[in-house]
Amino acid sequence: MKILANDGISQSGIDALTASGFEVITTKVAQEQLESYINEHQIVGLLVRSATTARKELIDACPSLKLIGRGGVGMDNIDVDYARNKGLSVINTPAASSASVAELVFAHLYGGVRFLFDANRNMPLDGDTKFKNLKKNYAGGVELRGKTMGIIGFGRIGREVAKIALGVGMKVLYSDSYVENAEVPLEFYDGQSLSFSFAHHELDDVLQQSDFISLHVPAQKGYVIGKAEIAKMKTGAAIINAARGGVIDEVAIVDALEAGKLSFVGLDVFENEPTPAIKVLMNDRISLSPHIGAATKEAQDRIGTELATQITSILK
Repeated sequence: MKILANDGISQSGIDALTASGFEVITTKVAQEQLESYINEHQIVGLLVRSATTARKELIDACPSLKLIGRGGVGMDNIDVDYARNKGLSVINTPAASSASVAELVFAHLYGGVRFLFDANRNMPLDGDTKFKNLKKNYAGGVELRGKTMGIIGFGRIGREVAKIALGVGMKVLYSDSYVENAEVPLEFYDGQSLSFSFAHHELDDVLQQSDFISLHVPAQKGYVIGKAEIAKMKTGAAIINAARGGVIDEVAIVDALEAGKLSFVGLDVFENEPTPAIKVLMNDRISLSPHIGAATKEAQDRIGTELATQITSILK
């Protein structure tokens, strides 16, 4: 049986699938050619990340497909219900990349509070001629310790963010209408562990009390953070979005940055991927990364092996 990993898969995933008797194809097939390729090669399993879509037209046109897998959490690029109603298995790997995304959140946070995202733009240009000026420009950094981290969406990734925040010495608040209470274990390298109890706060409370907001919600129709929500935040607060593009109003955050309401914003995802708005890309108070939350070797190894385990269980 043939598996097409159209957006790639780790070698550990390939090895595990091969050992189970599958033929793994990692050829990158263009979206418009995907239907003919699947039918020509009688692909039974299609694996995607965020680049490839699997809509009902593709599902209807490819009778050999028995399974669609998403290497990651969100499945908004797959018509999940339609596929399942047609008898296909649809799987993802919700836990595999949580720690990697959480670490990227803090990469943006640390870079933001110490202006690293802007310093790294300007040091190559002016570091040899305006060193003292740059030093003065970036002298007003703040520490994360003692600040309040607000987490919107308290699933697996939100809880991983909470763990790092606790380790840093931050207060953690969360808002998630589906999670009334949560226990978050904090495990240390030597086997020791502590457990922290949290209770849901209303979104307005989190917005008003937090120094930093991190979003971990699925794609949805409306904005979670727009002009009205930003108005409720502390002056000088910051927002990090490593969840999904479109959950933050990018026009509103640019306006808030220019008005001084927000100190900085970190974005790993964008409303218009893969062509983010120029105003967002050029703003000197936005820390940018190109949707790389799960792009660590460790996460990709976990994703590959987890997909292989599920595929073997379903198709074998």
